[in-house]
Amino acid sequence: MTPAYEKVRQLLKSLPGLGHRAAERLALHLLVERPAKLAPLVEALQQAAAVVRRCDRCGNLAESTLCSVCADPKRDPSLLCVIENVPDLLAVERAGSYRGTYHVLHGRLSPINGIGPGELNLAKLGERLTTEPVTEVVLALGNDIEGEATCHYIRESFLAGRFGTKVTRIGFGLPSGSGLTFADSETLRSSLEGRRDVAP
Repeated sequence: MTPAYEKVRQLLKSLPGLGHRAAERLALHLLVERPAKLAPLVEALQQAAAVVRRCDRCGNLAESTLCSVCADPKRDPSLLCVIENVPDLLAVERAGSYRGTYHVLHGRLSPINGIGPGELNLAKLGERLTTEPVTEVVLALGNDIEGEATCHYIRESFLAGRFGTKVTRIGFGLPSGSGLTFADSETLRSSLEGRRDVAP
């Protein structure tokens, strides 16, 4: 194969969820089988790179200061769902049963991987809990050690002694060690509806 093809394949392989074979198929599809698709894809990526950013309020994808969720006046500002990443937010939205707002951490605490509080979107969470009328915080992080550790840190750092704020944790119907992204809509709906109180 040519050096140019190999460079494309290697770059595709570096993307999350793409292994050697998937990267190879995509590279061949775009460069040889359907080259007409390549120019629109490159143009769309360049446009997205120029305009897509993090929402100033919650960390979701946005093309202006606020994302579509934060800009929606029909959302309940008293209900705040803390999630790990944007795919989790999209999964909860697909479930269709949650009408509050979100806060995207962009990761979870993982000391072994060098991810501490400073690497997560936690400072903005503290600001929101101080300035917004939040009466319930839903901790919707994965049901594993790192997810539990992150929930514990949030409770201790931002919610301990905060009277009038209910703290709940989803988990009903989610298998241990799993995240939100791969759960089906019905399971997520049950998880949100079956959330439980968390001791401060």
